[in-house]
Amino acid sequence: MCGIVGMILRQPFTNKELLRALKRLEYRGYDSVGYATMEGTLRKSVGEIDAFLESVPEQATMAAISHTRWATHGGVTAENAHPHASCGNGFFLVHNGIIENYESLQENLENHTFRSETDSEVIAHFIEQKVIEGKSMKEAIEDFMSVAKGTYAILLLPAGGRVLYAAKKDSPLVLGILPEGFMVSSDIYAFSDRSQKAVFFEDYEMALITAQEVQFFKNGIPVKKEIKEFSVSFSEIEKDFPHYMIKEIHEQPYVAERLITSLRHEQKKKLDDLVNLMKKSRKVCFVAAGTSYHASLLGVYFFHAIGYETQTLIASEFKHYITCDEDTLVIAISQSGETMDVVKALKYAKSQGARIASMVNVPYSTIQRMSDLSLEILAGQEICVASTKTFTNQVITLLALAQRFGYDVDLDTVSGEIEDCIETHESSISQLAKSLKDNHDIYLIGRGLSYPVAREAALKLKEISYVHAEGMMGGELKHGTLALIEENTPVICLIPTGDYEMESNTREVQARGAHTIIVSNDKTFDPDFLLKTSSNGKFAILATIIGQMLAYFIARERGLPIDKPRNLAKSVTVE
Repeated sequence: MCGIVGMILRQPFTNKELLRALKRLEYRGYDSVGYATMEGTLRKSVGEIDAFLESVPEQATMAAISHTRWATHGGVTAENAHPHASCGNGFFLVHNGIIENYESLQENLENHTFRSETDSEVIAHFIEQKVIEGKSMKEAIEDFMSVAKGTYAILLLPAGGRVLYAAKKDSPLVLGILPEGFMVSSDIYAFSDRSQKAVFFEDYEMALITAQEVQFFKNGIPVKKEIKEFSVSFSEIEKDFPHYMIKEIHEQPYVAERLITSLRHEQKKKLDDLVNLMKKSRKVCFVAAGTSYHASLLGVYFFHAIGYETQTLIASEFKHYITCDEDTLVIAISQSGETMDVVKALKYAKSQGARIASMVNVPYSTIQRMSDLSLEILAGQEICVASTKTFTNQVITLLALAQRFGYDVDLDTVSGEIEDCIETHESSISQLAKSLKDNHDIYLIGRGLSYPVAREAALKLKEISYVHAEGMMGGELKHGTLALIEENTPVICLIPTGDYEMESNTREVQARGAHTIIVSNDKTFDPDFLLKTSSNGKFAILATIIGQMLAYFIARERGLPIDKPRNLAKSVTVE
């Protein structure tokens, strides 16, 4: 949520170059955009980066900062957009995070003029006041860090100065090392087309950045930082698509194959080590949020099927329900590796002595750096806010892990089965979407393996199609929801091979007049969508892809903003 990009180079660059780098972070979600340059230019606007790029005149500079805002304090207005300026426009500041004690900090700034309703502007005036009192900029920022409660990644640009100041606590911030200078960003995607070298900020660190060098400090003391090299894959296929979501759905065969190859070769030792760590642990618990939580539910199912007990919980509730100790292994699953609820859960688990492992998509992310051991799911960058290919690769990683404990699954065929699923069913799902586009409610039912699939497909329908969708346990229908089933109510029934209880649930809703849509890998259930796999483990992947495509095509029929749905962000870095 929100994006920061700052640049300071030894040669001129343009404001539009800066904004194009910021655009690479728009998948994080935003409602407004702005930038400031060392020359004192400050421009902000509500709306899309593309429109903003067109509206601003090109300007050369040597140092600048930019920001996409996701409103948390104050409405969606140009005044509330970042950067914020000090009273005399002596410096500009951008901020990601939430300052919980901003009101008490503001009480001591009665002589300052506030132009916005945000907590972020308080930071600028607090630092300005400390400078007025005689502190250096570095000391003023350190004073703020010592009293601030909440989360922050901040970037400060003095007008007329060729220097940037950066600081971080519980919100991601990374320094990109370019041949001609430095960039600072919320994540590596902002500069990964220009450099594969980065330094990652840890909590309570600040940096003083010029075009020639960077100095890091923690509690006022200089610290040495390690340069990390990374690689990022951006596009698996070159064919043009109308939206990133459908492109990323079509990329799933390729990213699945890449992951399976890596787990057998480059990441084999890490997989071996995770197996050993699990065997040494008395308790194994997954923790995740959103789509990743649904993947973790499947992981628990895979392990339960072979008599190996694990558990999972949504990250925001983890500390309220899970006890940890030194014999506990907590496995975090996260696309971004920055999900705040997951980070908080891991901090709690570590404080109780638990070991930490993770499955992430973004290298060197916060969650990966917190982990004793981490697997990368190698899905490549996902631009659409709704996760598709990352879910598939999370499930494949869990299948590969369960396979090492005896779960029967052939991963050699999964890539081809995904490709066949998309090719076989895309056209008919597109037609089905036309008949469902005006429905306000859609129910999805499953049992065991197919219950997490029902939840994930329902989430996609909510996120992308703006449909009220519920993913339910088939056995729970008669405990309330059956009262909502009327003539022609759409009910998607997910029936893996041999699940005759789900067949019974399907007949229950059909008897109430429901419009049933059956997804199965078993011909005997007379499915509307027959999935060509004999493996129920892989059925979970293919059935989810059916749900992904249905959500996409309903949203397309409704003319919705598929890649950037309202009110949602891909990287949820606040609580």
